[in-house]
Amino acid sequence: MTAPDLGAAAFGPVDFRPATDVLAALVRGVREEQLDLETPCGGISVGRLLDHIDGLSLAFAAAARKEPLPDGGRAREPDASRLGDAWRDRLPAGLDALADAWVPGAAWEGVTTVGGLDLPAPIAGASGLDEVLVHGWDLAAATRQPYPADGALTEAVETAYAWVGSVAAQNPEGVPGLFGPPVTVPDDAPVLHRLLALTGRDPDWKPGRGLVV
Repeated sequence: MTAPDLGAAAFGPVDFRPATDVLAALVRGVREEQLDLETPCGGISVGRLLDHIDGLSLAFAAAARKEPLPDGGRAREPDASRLGDAWRDRLPAGLDALADAWVPGAAWEGVTTVGGLDLPAPIAGASGLDEVLVHGWDLAAATRQPYPADGALTEAVETAYAWVGSVAAQNPEGVPGLFGPPVTVPDDAPVLHRLLALTGRDPDWKPGRGLVV
């Protein structure tokens, strides 16, 4: 993936807290029998998606603090077996730490590393917001939990949409391992739906196959 050609001033500080709070509540609402259900995230299971959320929380919190990780913050292959028994407490705690890490103004300044890429910190922040929002929706859709479309999430959704739009404009066929080809939605669709569509997701996705085997 080519890093978007956007200046460091393209995105200002945005509060992660509304998005991480929503995702934390969704994590706590997942039932054990739902861990093997498919998700809109490439059809991976709910359990694997939860492990990915665990990893991205660590990677983007480290990016905010400008603390290098041994793997450069690259996304690990999701593996539900890493969840353990305390994931309903550990994942929300990690999301809380993620929100805290992006509060200081310094988090949005300079250059940082995430996903193996050196990026202007504001772009890394916008990318992190996208991860939290879109995977929150993935989890909600897969487990049939409601996902708020506006209100406190508006600023975060609009920021993520601007970032994903810049990536999609440079990669119109999608970015393997990141986004699928964009899905067409009406121009007047809610901004959350337009964000999801740019990442290759159908906003009307419903659970289909059930268990991932």
